[in-house]
Amino acid sequence: MINTASALKAVASFFAKVTGISSSSSSSEPMCAHKASHRIVKVPSSKLFVSEPNPSWFGNEGNPGYNPSWTETNWLKSRFHFSFAEYNNRRNSNFGCIRVVNDDLVQPSRGFGTHPHANQEIVTYIVEGELTHQDSMGTKESLGRGSVQFMTAGTGVRHSEHNLSEDKPLRFIQTWISPSRNNLPPNYGSSVGDEAMRWNQWQHLVSSVNNKGTEATVQINQDCNAYSSELEMGKTITIPISEGRMAYMIALEGSVKVGDVVLERHDAVEITPLSSEGNGALGVTSVAVEKAEHGKDVAHVLLFEMQHVPGAGRNDL
Repeated sequence: MINTASALKAVASFFAKVTGISSSSSSSEPMCAHKASHRIVKVPSSKLFVSEPNPSWFGNEGNPGYNPSWTETNWLKSRFHFSFAEYNNRRNSNFGCIRVVNDDLVQPSRGFGTHPHANQEIVTYIVEGELTHQDSMGTKESLGRGSVQFMTAGTGVRHSEHNLSEDKPLRFIQTWISPSRNNLPPNYGSSVGDEAMRWNQWQHLVSSVNNKGTEATVQINQDCNAYSSELEMGKTITIPISEGRMAYMIALEGSVKVGDVVLERHDAVEITPLSSEGNGALGVTSVAVEKAEHGKDVAHVLLFEMQHVPGAGRNDL
């Protein structure tokens, strides 16, 4: 039997290190291409840091010797796009207002015990499975594929995240976005996934609280947009990047092509403007599909679009 008190203490200690608050408060080589007025830089999955932490650190029992419903031997396999936790890389600490992007695969009946956050806008997109969230604001909710949830951590919030399924893994992308200002009142919101809304088109998931005309159902305290799409084979859609802005896109399932750069599952791409005036159209095309949770063959992508910051992007590729 796991010592619950010790496990929760370990969880709090880990997240205190990451957040700075205590529990009391595909191809191996990168590719670069120019298309229209944008610079396109591939971040291959081989350049992501892979973390497989001890299950007790997050309040979990030990890994089973064998479980046919598990797709990995460890309870969690997390791919860090930016410097986070045990991955310390000053040359890859953020992309504009995006501070953290973690691609988490959680095995059945496992999860993250209660831990603290502060002064981050936390956006979570569910790729497959069902995520159950519970927090100190009194929220408890389970969300499935294509759904998005957010927390304004602000002055401080505590929450847990679990995969309560006994036989299905859970995969989600969790993104921490620096807020427009610190010490905001904590807040939670969500939007249930709608397959039709993202089928061969962009579904606008997240926008700024200051964007009064948005169709996005989730608003955060930062000038940042999030979109998702599921594409049939050979379909092309235009990437929504406004003038003077940049984007970070992740290939979740299948394979897509942006300019001359091909992305496979877990790859990402940085898209930045080559000039302040340039705003040429840039498309993403599905070039390979895979059978997804809903049984359809798709290429699945997630995109974040934000104000351009000169010099943004990894310089260690």
